[in-house]
Amino acid sequence: MRLRHASRTPRAAARHRRPALVFTAAALALGPPLLLAAPWPALAAAAAAPFLAVNVLHARRNRERALANGLVAVVPARGMLLVAPRAGGGAPAGGLAPALACLLSSAGTVPYVKTMIRERNSEAYRRGSVAYRAAALAAAALLDPWLAAPFALRLARAAVLPGRGLRVPVVGAVEVGCSLPLLGFLTGVYG
Repeated sequence: MRLRHASRTPRAAARHRRPALVFTAAALALGPPLLLAAPWPALAAAAAAPFLAVNVLHARRNRERALANGLVAVVPARGMLLVAPRAGGGAPAGGLAPALACLLSSAGTVPYVKTMIRERNSEAYRRGSVAYRAAALAAAALLDPWLAAPFALRLARAAVLPGRGLRVPVVGAVEVGCSLPLLGFLTGVYG
C-alpha cells in the first residue's frame, strides 16, 4: 500500500505485486479446506486483525517507522507462540510464558533500534530504551529467574551501544546475537 502512494521509484510497487498475488491465491486456495478441518486458526486471525489494521493505517499514512506501529506489529508476531502449541495438539497456555518473554524482549527492540539508527541523537529515546529494558528485566525475572541473564544482556546492550556509531548491519548482528541466549533458554525449558 505504501509503495503505491509514496515510493520514490514508481516500479517499486510493481515489484511487490506478483508475490502478493501468489500468496493471496495460495491462501484463497488452501485456506478454506484448512479452516474446515480446523476452524480455530480463524480465531487467531481475528485476534491479530486489530493489530494489522493499525499497521495498515500507518502504512497508508506513510508512517511505518512510527514507534507505536513497531510496538503494535510485535504483538501478533509474538502471539504466534500461543498458536503454535495448539497447532501441535497442545494447549495455547503452554506458550504463554514464552510468548510473554518474547513480547517483553521484542517490544524493547523497537525503541533500542531507533536509538541506534533513526533516533541515534535522541537522549530521550536512549533513556526510555534503557528504562524499558530495566523494567523488562524485572518482569522477566518474575516469569523465571533464569530469564534474568538474557534480559540483563539486552539491558547492557541498550545502555552501552547507542552513540557508538555502529553501522546498520552490525546493529542487526548484535540483535541476533542477543536473541540467541533467550532462544536457547526458551527452547531448553519449553521446547
